[in-house]
Amino acid sequence: MPNDLPSLQHAGALFSNYMLDAAYDEMFGGEGEVRPQYVPLYQRLHDLTAHELQQRQRTADMTFLNQGITFTVYGEAEGTERIFPYDLLPRIITTSEWQTIEAGLAQRIRALNMFLDDIYHKGHILAEGIIPRELIYTCQHYRREMRDVKVPRKCYVAVAGTDLVRLPDGRFAVLEDNLRVPSGVSYMLTNRQVMKRAFPRLFANYGVRPIDNYGQSLLTMLRSLAPAHRPDPTIVVLTPGVYNSAYFEHAFLARQMGIELVEGRDLLVHNNSVYMRTTAGLRRIDVIYRRVDDDFIDPLAFRPDSMLGVAGLLNVARAGNVVLANAIGTGMADDKAVYAYVPQMIRFYLQQEPILPNVETHLCGETPTGPMCSNTSTNWL
Repeated sequence: MPNDLPSLQHAGALFSNYMLDAAYDEMFGGEGEVRPQYVPLYQRLHDLTAHELQQRQRTADMTFLNQGITFTVYGEAEGTERIFPYDLLPRIITTSEWQTIEAGLAQRIRALNMFLDDIYHKGHILAEGIIPRELIYTCQHYRREMRDVKVPRKCYVAVAGTDLVRLPDGRFAVLEDNLRVPSGVSYMLTNRQVMKRAFPRLFANYGVRPIDNYGQSLLTMLRSLAPAHRPDPTIVVLTPGVYNSAYFEHAFLARQMGIELVEGRDLLVHNNSVYMRTTAGLRRIDVIYRRVDDDFIDPLAFRPDSMLGVAGLLNVARAGNVVLANAIGTGMADDKAVYAYVPQMIRFYLQQEPILPNVETHLCGETPTGPMCSNTSTNWL
């Protein structure tokens, strides 16, 4: 064990009952030494009492509550609005770790986009027998309505939410892909602001990458998807409404991007285009960042009882007069059984080995395929 690193053995009162086991510990190595990137945080915690840490946690919780940073829990008798669970202690990811994560996620999302374009057009991966046809065509998220529909830039997945876990050796692995209407980024952005208030001096000791430009980066990406004949596109965020569990995020992102937050009742289809009702009259919409699931997005095409979507929206998208981000039908690629084949997709479409492995996954009735990770979480599908 390096002599110049503090260790759990000499830790303060906050760590008096702290135990290490076989799981990967973010702050401490296997012999109890503090990992180098955590030394400044460890030293700061060493000087705090349990009461002071609890007080900072209560202050952070009150900040979330006062700013309305909540999510909805359905079916709870004691109330629906909860503040987002917040861990006062940050998880520190080193530059080298982040470079691996960034490259692995870019590789994975690129392969998933190519897979979706292939499935809804030529179906090469099915013809080659890499993925069983019945797995695709029986998937509840497969949308036959999207067959041979041209998606701008072949970008089915504009926003992805990928869940990562640590393996026992410290490497990151993908637990699942969330591609339909992924949520959660607003909580990450607000967490950063609260963390700066809770431990302001820590940010002076770490070279933390900024994330304040997320809203503008998202807006730039959405603009790039707009129809070519619309050089100054109008972009909106489509929300199911105030009773949705992620409504805070919908409003937050619309505000960050400086665009309108709309519900299905604010939009209408006319002459195969989508318009927004405004006090100045109808305004044509070019890109919709949707937070409404496929089943509810268009009552004429999917669930006729939906009050959340826009009647006729699918036909407008198929005609290329509006862009939906993410595209309808992307949910097929985050199906739990399809997840097991993502490493094969990367090899098939990119001729590369996956940078980020899946967790060990077994498809019942089949020989396990793909990179297996021993002593990790296991999916049985």
